[in-house]
Amino acid sequence: MTGCHVMAKPAGSRCNLACRYCFYLEKPRHTLMDDATLEAFVRQHIAAQPGDVVEFAWQGGEPTLAGLAFFRRAIQFQQRHAAGKRIQNTLQTNGTLLDDAWCDFLQQHGWLVGLSLDGPAAAHDHYRVTRSGKPTHHRVVGAIARLKAQRIDFNLLVVVNAHNCREPEALYDYLKRLGTPFIQFIPLVEQDDRGQLRIDSVTGEAWGAFLCRVFQRWVRQDVGRVFVQIFDSVLGVWCGYPAQMCVFSETCGHAFALEANGDLYQCDHYVYPQYLLGNVHQTTISALNRSAAVSAFAEHKRAALPLSCQGCSVLRFCHGDCPKHRTPDGKSVLCAGYRDFFTHCAPYMKTMRNLLKNQRSPAEIMAMFG
Repeated sequence: MTGCHVMAKPAGSRCNLACRYCFYLEKPRHTLMDDATLEAFVRQHIAAQPGDVVEFAWQGGEPTLAGLAFFRRAIQFQQRHAAGKRIQNTLQTNGTLLDDAWCDFLQQHGWLVGLSLDGPAAAHDHYRVTRSGKPTHHRVVGAIARLKAQRIDFNLLVVVNAHNCREPEALYDYLKRLGTPFIQFIPLVEQDDRGQLRIDSVTGEAWGAFLCRVFQRWVRQDVGRVFVQIFDSVLGVWCGYPAQMCVFSETCGHAFALEANGDLYQCDHYVYPQYLLGNVHQTTISALNRSAAVSAFAEHKRAALPLSCQGCSVLRFCHGDCPKHRTPDGKSVLCAGYRDFFTHCAPYMKTMRNLLKNQRSPAEIMAMFG
């Protein structure tokens, strides 16, 4: 039995912000998820997982718009249908609605929070504003203070765009000071109908330069102290493990998006009619996960690789990147940047791999290259 990951959107694509680069601004908005859909999802998602631990990921839009009462009911349904399995929850949020009541709930139930923050105020507020155009950085920083006070674990989710990619070291240093060692960098890649990058997107070259410069800071100061998702994933591949990030997996599939009305889609990047798998009120998640459509979607990523990628020396690290990032010729718009980064970090990754093989800490590399 192959398990699956489901990103559930209880408030659909609704959001209290109007981030200038958000692709949801162009999409229809579902109503809030009702209790029948919530319970069906919880019951089916638990049943669809082969292991003893089941992870629920709540996102949006802005999931907190569903309200605290909704998530209290989610906990009740999880307890009702757990069948002896251990349940874990993560909440991806812009943080602007996280008050003391929210933090009490998150702390009580041990939720992990993924908090969206794009850097210092000038960088963050360049794009992330309210619907009336007001800045939001101060509200996110306030949420961080509450999370820290309640000792709630949180990650920082940073969208790297054409604006905040210009000062990598300053951005990284700022993020380090905010109180969590866990950071995820997410490249903004939005293309027009001709396959051209939109103005706010990060280019491949800028993305590669950003990663290389942040990596140099990290490998000299923060190995074992700060955990940057992409660096951890690449090191894992060097050590013989599969990539931690779905964009770097050899195939896609089994990472679904659930809309508020129960519609299940192949991927959160592909919430379009042609990628609708079904609805949880008609077909179970387990059955949809086993469908031929999921297998075909998964294999397409590998099958559609151009010849130039198939012979590339860094293919094992990126596997052609996310199909959503590819141009009509089949290559990722970030290809040049990834090639630069994987090449740049290779000597350091080899050293850390060898340290681990000898049962030594990879943090020793800081003394070697500091």
